[in-house]
Amino acid sequence: MAQTRLLYPLATPTWPRRLAQALLIVACMLTPLVGYAEEAERGPDVVIIAGEDKVVYEFRQNGQLRMVRVVPKWGKPYYLVPRDTTKGFGDLERADMLLPQWVIAEF
Repeated sequence: MAQTRLLYPLATPTWPRRLAQALLIVACMLTPLVGYAEEAERGPDVVIIAGEDKVVYEFRQNGQLRMVRVVPKWGKPYYLVPRDTTKGFGDLERADMLLPQWVIAEF
């Protein structure tokens, strides 16, 4: 009886090799998801501009200016909102005019 000899002995997977392959595949699949989750949890960037009579907070998300909050030294804080909210696709830098808007009630 002749003994058969495999030409590629490493090509026959055993259970530890299959486990390692499965773990490698799972790790490769989860790596992009982890990076995406960290980016989503990061939130908006806030630029604080301090002046003599007011402090301006610029909120940016994905590089687009989304909200401007102005806190004057005297008076109530207010937000700058676009005159026409349907234009500019949410980017305030593309809006034609920004108007002040105060918060009337908070609860």
